[in-house]
Amino acid sequence: MNYLNATPIQEQAIPKILAGKDLIACAQTGTGKTAAYLVPLLDKISHAGHGTTSTLVLVPTRELATQIDEQVTGFGYFVEASSIAIYGGGKSENWEQQKRALTSGADIIIATPGRLIAHMQLGYVKFEDLKYLVLDEADKMMDMGFSDDILNIVRQLPKERQTLLFSATMPSKIRDFSQQILQDPDEVRLAVSKPAAGINQQFYMTFDHQKLPVLEHLIKAQDVQSMVLFTSKKAAVAGI
Repeated sequence: MNYLNATPIQEQAIPKILAGKDLIACAQTGTGKTAAYLVPLLDKISHAGHGTTSTLVLVPTRELATQIDEQVTGFGYFVEASSIAIYGGGKSENWEQQKRALTSGADIIIATPGRLIAHMQLGYVKFEDLKYLVLDEADKMMDMGFSDDILNIVRQLPKERQTLLFSATMPSKIRDFSQQILQDPDEVRLAVSKPAAGINQQFYMTFDHQKLPVLEHLIKAQDVQSMVLFTSKKAAVAGI
């Protein structure tokens, strides 16, 4: 996984999580916050039995769910922890695959709130043995209107659990929301107003018809070897 040293969020969060404390952690994207909760939770899972769902991670998007699922595979290679990403869209067989994993009790469920509720309403999702709840990118989930869905899910979870909330920002609505689901949490706050170390940000204002020519120019001028492109619409992907 190419991890040599712990990042600041990992240094501060991991001991608190291992100690069993509820936690509010505020840190930017790109600071290693996913590993900050996966590593200690996988350690806890390694000392417990398998076969039932012990951990639920709620996320705002299918992309993040897939990314975390892949990281569980990497970090948990020797732990033999099972996981499944639960999200909407895709083919009908995805639903059946998700249903089988939920029925059999994957160790770690990573889910978008809406899709998870759809499964829970059918009665085969069992969370009676759940010990750990993680809200990743909580601020984004609030912005997307998932607060009621999250509360609906939390009401059906065991009250005796460890809850971890990770967010890139900490507005008052997040603090108010956290009081409904966390118990006497510790807090780690590392977010700052500048980009994470090693990230260079640039902004170009263009009209729609200029975007591809500008992109082509940047790729050629900067000799880009690899890159990740994000678009606002699926339809734009093929054209790019």
